[in-house]
Amino acid sequence: MAKASRGSSSGIAPRAVLGAIVISLVSTSAAAAETASIDDLVSAVVRINTHINPEGRTVQGLGREREGSGILIDSDGLVLTIGYLMVEAYAAEVGANNGRTMPANVVGYDQESGFGLLRAIAPLKLKPMPLGKSAEIKEGDPVLIASFGGRGMVAGAYVVAKREFAGSWEYLLDEALFTAPPHPAWSGAALISREGKLMGVGSLIVGGSDKVPGNMFVPIDRLSPILGDLIATGRMVGPARPWLGINTDEMGGRLFVSRVTPASPAERAGIKRGDVIVSVKGEQPKSLADFYRKVWAQGSAGDTVALDVLQDSEVRRIEVKSMNRLDHLKLKSTF
Repeated sequence: MAKASRGSSSGIAPRAVLGAIVISLVSTSAAAAETASIDDLVSAVVRINTHINPEGRTVQGLGREREGSGILIDSDGLVLTIGYLMVEAYAAEVGANNGRTMPANVVGYDQESGFGLLRAIAPLKLKPMPLGKSAEIKEGDPVLIASFGGRGMVAGAYVVAKREFAGSWEYLLDEALFTAPPHPAWSGAALISREGKLMGVGSLIVGGSDKVPGNMFVPIDRLSPILGDLIATGRMVGPARPWLGINTDEMGGRLFVSRVTPASPAERAGIKRGDVIVSVKGEQPKSLADFYRKVWAQGSAGDTVALDVLQDSEVRRIEVKSMNRLDHLKLKSTF
């Protein structure tokens, strides 16, 4: 997971892309008359500030004070953001581009998608951003990326890939959206189609020496199936996936444990940093994503997962009694 860095707006957008989409949004044609204007879209992207439980499990990695963007998605102040900005928060504020700031309640967090929800304590009197269908977006499509801060933080980009994404923290998206060039304030930023609809929420900056740098977005299609549960209960209803509490990196075809979460099922079972995951119940994973799927196939949270682990030059069978990660976190829904 990564924190937002606001950076400068100069040079962050291919101006031809930005200009073309803006022209489309403000077109006077009949079709465009039903589309949000660029000013409406920008105003729907708000600043988020959160204050985290000092005993929170995520404080060490993400800090006690967090800032990023969120997107207003209804007229009653419901704000969608990336979950790591608000997980374990006890208080939050949202700020509009006009300088108005308002307290917000914590509504819900979903570990599987990575989405988080806040609600301003009163309507923000801004036009919410309409939701699109991320399944319809295609590689090569031009898009806008907007973080809080007004028009100066709107950038043009292209969708460069739609593919699986596996994060080291027991996180997997079957299909994530990747854009380039990168936006400097990606956390919670809005990915907007040329029709002016929300297609995804900014999560990461990705790439390196051998890859084109860009951003990864959680597709908006992941929201609809969970929205009702998050509003009603703060989390998904029903059996949760088994969580072990390890960060795993894939290097040279091997899966190395890079971190063991304190007080997690993995730590209690004796898994250590530097261990190599050999198999899950005797089945060797082909990739990090395959490892997760094999773990999750063992049952639901609370079930025991048998891992074969290379530890101290010896392969050992370690039985890990899993749990629901949300029960490990210091969550507090205030809505």
